[in-house]
Amino acid sequence: MNIHEYQAKAVLKEFGVPVSKGVPILKAEEAEAAAKQLGGPLWVVKSQIHAGGRGKGKFKEASAGDKGGVRLAKSIDETKQFVKEMLGATLVTEQTGPAGKQVNRIYLEDGSDIEKEFYLSLLVDRETSRVAFVVSTEGGMNIEEVAHNTPDKIVTFSVDPATGVMGHHGRTVAQALGLKGDLAKQAEKLVSQLYTAFIAKDMDMLEINPLIISKQGELKCLDAKMSFDSNALYRHPEIVALRDTTEEDAKEIEASKYDLAYIALDGTIGCMVNGAGLAMATLDIIKLYGESPANFLDVGGGASEEKVTAAFKIITADPNVKGILVNIFGGIMKCDVIAAGVVAAVKAVGLQVPLVVRLEGTNVEEGKKIIRESGLNVLPADDLDDAAQKIVNAVKGK
Repeated sequence: MNIHEYQAKAVLKEFGVPVSKGVPILKAEEAEAAAKQLGGPLWVVKSQIHAGGRGKGKFKEASAGDKGGVRLAKSIDETKQFVKEMLGATLVTEQTGPAGKQVNRIYLEDGSDIEKEFYLSLLVDRETSRVAFVVSTEGGMNIEEVAHNTPDKIVTFSVDPATGVMGHHGRTVAQALGLKGDLAKQAEKLVSQLYTAFIAKDMDMLEINPLIISKQGELKCLDAKMSFDSNALYRHPEIVALRDTTEEDAKEIEASKYDLAYIALDGTIGCMVNGAGLAMATLDIIKLYGESPANFLDVGGGASEEKVTAAFKIITADPNVKGILVNIFGGIMKCDVIAAGVVAAVKAVGLQVPLVVRLEGTNVEEGKKIIRESGLNVLPADDLDDAAQKIVNAVKGK
């Protein structure tokens, strides 16, 4: 789960992390009061969307101007103008894709006198099962570009969960950033604060880009991107309350209600599979035969008929879907449950596109019988290769 920058900074403030003062704005008429509250003389007007590259982004609407999604205002009137232009407009960045994202929230923040910019992030290192720090002197830039062009400017290290963060971790960050004296002490404190926040809130990523030195000699988190482990959200109702569903795909929101692992893609073949590995293999073989998957959907090992019906409805709600492939290997999951769910869903929502069903494993004969006796126009498949070829050919009209 992702949250907005202003929400992430509010979380960081709980742990004493230094951030600028700011006010979220949901309506254009709130801009003047927010600007007066901060006082100026410089205000940063920031579009709040779940995507990076906002400063370099462009708005689709001509009325929003071409100054990007992060702007520096030098007066209250200019602040009001920028807020009015940006709210409701569609911002396109490298991470949003050409469709862009509509800006429904603005964060108005105090301007900062910047001396230097750095990059600092924490993430879960799956190889070591530890929290890793990634540090670079190249703040404000795309870290992937830095890694590609100047990998020597990136320092990484992990923290042993048995000891937690220690003094030498902070000193490593300070050394990597070339900080000495009081700034080095600030870095040590910041590293401890960020790690504590990361663990306490069950984050899976925390990115500070840029981390700055102000001309007043203070380290400050000028931007913050934060995401959380969805499996741990039951422990954090205060984080769940920050969820902005307008930033999420409607189908993914519906899937989360039924505990379905669903990710919308941009292809034409809807997929319903049980097991993440089998789902990935299904996506790959669809690509192999010349089409693209419209989604990743793992119904899990113990799905009920209700869950399967919900999954099918979500797939058919995608207007880009021209064909559907159901690929089930029954272990814990029983093929007859899947078959009953598919039949119930088709009868409920109708079937406007070709449907190929491949069943194998527990209760496979019962499942095939349910499909066969349903009277539905379903193409049976013997194995995954056969299923992929049949659905691709059907979509192509062969």
